[in-house]
Parts: sequence; C-alpha cells; structure tokens
Amino acid sequence: MHRRNGETRSGRSGRPGRAGSSGTSDQTDLTHQTSLLPARLVFVAVAISLIPFLGYQGTSAQSLTYSRGQNASPAFEGWEENPDGSFNFLFGYMNRNWEEELDVPIGPDNNIEPGGPDQGQPTHFLPRRNRFIFKVRMPKDWNGKELVWTLTTQGKTEKAYATLRLDSKVDDVVKASETGALGAGTSSPEVRANQPPMVTIDGARHRAVKAGEPLSLVATVTDDGVPKRRGQGGVVGSGTGVRNRGAGSTGEAGSNGAGPDSLATLFGTRNPAMIPPSRVTVGKVVGLHLSWFVYRGAGKVIFDPPQIKVWEDTRTGANSPWAPLWKPPELPADGRWTATATFSEPGTYILRARADDGALATDEEITVTVAP
Repeated sequence: MHRRNGETRSGRSGRPGRAGSSGTSDQTDLTHQTSLLPARLVFVAVAISLIPFLGYQGTSAQSLTYSRGQNASPAFEGWEENPDGSFNFLFGYMNRNWEEELDVPIGPDNNIEPGGPDQGQPTHFLPRRNRFIFKVRMPKDWNGKELVWTLTTQGKTEKAYATLRLDSKVDDVVKASETGALGAGTSSPEVRANQPPMVTIDGARHRAVKAGEPLSLVATVTDDGVPKRRGQGGVVGSGTGVRNRGAGSTGEAGSNGAGPDSLATLFGTRNPAMIPPSRVTVGKVVGLHLSWFVYRGAGKVIFDPPQIKVWEDTRTGANSPWAPLWKPPELPADGRWTATATFSEPGTYILRARADDGALATDEEITVTVAP
C-alpha cells in the first residue's frame, strides 16, 4: 500500500503530546560554582546543559496536539470491489482535536460530489482518527475520474479525492492492518480467513423519544471467533490490563481500564503516560465488543454504560482498543448487548452500533426523532 498507518490524503495524524516542565537551577549557586572553573570548562558545561533544553523545545514544537479549536480533515481510505463488479469508495476522517466533537450538517460545508451532496457521510465528527467509517457504492460502469468529499470546519476547507488507482485497492487484511490489528506487513491464515461480525438491532429502525428520557438499545452480535483475543503486539502494557465495561458487560464499571494495582505492577513509580509507544504504527487490542456512537445529530447524547470508544484514543488507561492496558469486556451469554441513550436536545439523530472483533467491524444504525 502507498499509505502508512496513520496517514490520510490530507495529512498525517499526530500522536498525543505530553506536557512537561523544564526546571532551572539556582542562578546564584551556578554563578558561584562556575566562577571557580577555567573559562573553557565553563563554556563546555553551559553548552552541554543547553542540549536537553533545545531538544525539548524542538520535540514540543513538532508534537503539539490540541483539545479543541482545530479542524477535521476527510480521508480517502481506498476502494474495494464487490462480487457483482461494482465497487465501494471507503472514507474516514481525522479530527485534530482530542476532546472537541464537531458537527457539520450536509450542505456546502459537508458534501460529496458528483451525485451528492448527501452520500451517507457523517455530520458528527468524533475526536482524532476514524478509519473506514462509511462507503459509497459506485456502479461497475462508472467512468468518473474522482469522487470528492469536501469538508469545512473551523473556517478551513479540506478535500478527500477518491480514485480507482490500483495502489488504493484494499481488502480485509489491509483494513485489519490499517486499523492496528496487525503489525506492519504481517498476515496469517487465521487473519485471512476472518469474517466480520454480524450485528442485528432489536426493534424499529426509526424511534421517537423525548429529550431527557432514556431510550433502550439492544443489539445481538454473532462472530466466527476469529481472531482470538490478544493484546497489542509490541505495545507497552499489552500483556496486562483491567477489562473495561462495555454495553452488555457484567464487568466492573468505569471508563478507565487502568487500575492502580496494574499500573504499579507494570511501571513501578513511572508515569505510563510519559512512556513513548514501542511501535511506530497504531496498535489495537483484538477481541469482540460492541459500541454505540453518534453518527449524525448535534445534541449531547449520554450512553449508559459508557461505550468503548470507536476512535483511536491511544492514551494509557482510556476505554479504547487502541489504549495500552485495555482489555475487551466479557461477552454476554446470549449475545445481546444492552444500553440506553439519553438525548439532551430535540432533533433528528442517527445512532450506530458497531460490532468489532478487533480486526474487522460491522455497523448498523437507527434514526431517532427527539421531541422537546
């Protein structure tokens, strides 16, 4: 593939920056000590002392990340061929914020052309990198040169250009690799035989509820059991962790999977958030789970229990398959995952249920009309 893991046509996704502090020694004491040394030694000592400071400054400038205020960039992930000869263009995005979720209605600021403006793209943008979020099916006799997704956020317009370049063609192994389930350039018979999980949402596909009232959500998930559960290969903390609670799980509640005991065992007195990742590509924990998330709709939605993140939150202890120390929840015995969603504002929302085995995922959705 011509893309590197974490790259989009519009730019590369960043890694979380780490806050640090640079202390200064007592200038009076330093002057007193250096006055007793030859001038050449003083110069060398001062020059050496500046190296860590200059290195810190350079690293900080290159690794700045933001909680809010940044834009989102659309991404063309590649294309796949269907059995009937038609094909799908696959898209994702990179929201450069770590906390702020952006909303952009379909229209001049969020459109796909030709054939749009609405071709199933999201209007609610979760933080950071989100890969293979939706697909646009194209006929086998399509003779266009490009399909262009235009997205304007925070006053900045960016575009993703979908084409049928041969080096952009993807399959399930490429998807698993790009999302972090495989190490770069690796594969196996097990992975090649993997089929995506199936998810069925109970009840009507169109629901109505009042703002502030919980809406019951039930989804049934089936899977082939491939790949087998495992941690992130080569990632700090991949072998030990605390299982997170997901929809339908009976595990201990909490969105932070890193308990104090497990942290102490792995890192001693070191802060795990300050330890750099041990691989250059994103890593993902493999194991079946289900998550509900907002795909369209501008109001705040609270899920209970808190859902496993579908975006690449790589921070240690996050409730995310990309986070060190994370483990999948226990599977419900009957395969039924239950949750509730409470909407803060009236409007029309699209909620998606994603069944993810760590390598491949399947989405189903419902539309919810929320009255005052």
